[in-house]
Amino acid sequence: MNSDFTPRHDHDDYGEEIYSRAIRAGKRTYFFDVKATRNGDYFLAITESRKKSNADGSSSFSRHQMYLYKEDFGKFIDGMTETINYIKEHKPEYFETVESNSINEEFEKL
Repeated sequence: MNSDFTPRHDHDDYGEEIYSRAIRAGKRTYFFDVKATRNGDYFLAITESRKKSNADGSSSFSRHQMYLYKEDFGKFIDGMTETINYIKEHKPEYFETVESNSINEEFEKL
């Protein structure tokens, strides 16, 4: 998995964009966008963009997005940490590749 900093400029999303991080993973790209409300509060927009091949040979993208607000940051991190630790315990081989080590490093920064 290759991770790059990529600024995004989507005209259809709300909130002023403060910071953006793109994680490319095969046909998927994950975006972690920090945005600000009109009041200056930050929230996180997490987007999965997936490339689809159409029958006519063309391609398109499907996009799924969720918003995480400041009052939920702590609970979200706790739940994600618990879940990742469960996976590490039961499927440690998922974290043994060079690609996955960058995931561990990024996750540990949280």
